[in-house]
Amino acid sequence: MHVRRALLYVPGDDRHKAEKATTLNADCICLDLEDGVAVNRKGAARDEVAKSLAGLDFHDSERMVRLNSLSSGLCGLDLETIMPARPDGVYLPKVNTADEVHWINEQILAFEGRMGIDLGMLALVIGIESTLAIMNLPDICRASTRLSGLIFGAEDYIADLGGIRTPEGEAIFHARSVVVTCAAAYNLQAIDMVCTDYKDENRLLEECQSGMALGFSGKQVIHPAQVTPVQQAFTPDVVAVERALRIMKAYQENITKGKGAFVLDGKMVDLPVVKAAERLLARVKDLKGI
Repeated sequence: MHVRRALLYVPGDDRHKAEKATTLNADCICLDLEDGVAVNRKGAARDEVAKSLAGLDFHDSERMVRLNSLSSGLCGLDLETIMPARPDGVYLPKVNTADEVHWINEQILAFEGRMGIDLGMLALVIGIESTLAIMNLPDICRASTRLSGLIFGAEDYIADLGGIRTPEGEAIFHARSVVVTCAAAYNLQAIDMVCTDYKDENRLLEECQSGMALGFSGKQVIHPAQVTPVQQAFTPDVVAVERALRIMKAYQENITKGKGAFVLDGKMVDLPVVKAAERLLARVKDLKGI
């Protein structure tokens, strides 16, 4: 599974921004056919995205495409245009039911078969952006083994809920918690909301800290200046890594002595603490691979 600390949106019809994005070392570059493109530019965006996928060097960045939603009636045409250019994955927004995941999986399988790609190789991430999606999320997460990530859309969710967006995020706390809980339960990545005030780095970092505390593994970004701070924020710091290594070493030493729990630096360490350390070190290992 590709690491996605920062998922950078690029309007699909803007070649200049796509070229700029390839220089930023973003974990994931998401060429957008949906909200970032005007209705009368959808066709041009499809063609431009196909050209960018085929002609630009994305280096180590994942090449993702955000399709239009199924309800738009444009998703099928999006796939017909961009799949021959072989993106690394597709992002289906505004998913509400497991049936939508089944549909997109079948479409991708058909393209993989026609293009001679190993079945299941193309990644799928989905947008969770409504109250119905939150209610159906366990079923959605079980709908396809291809699914690798859940992306939380705060603005659409707030609009659907009828809540008020505040800096404290009261109206979205429950939904964010459901997303990270389901992602953990089904071994998926959870990608947090966009920080819409892209000029406020303090706000951006506060949101990163909040997301990490909840269990998100990355964040959506809408401006090149957000990429580096977000990727740094979602990278485990040296102190945390060193402690995790010490926990695992002490755990192995105590297990050989028949001890299931032990004290390290004056704090009790038991199996849940060990599992958290293992999870952090696995994340570090993934990061070393990018």
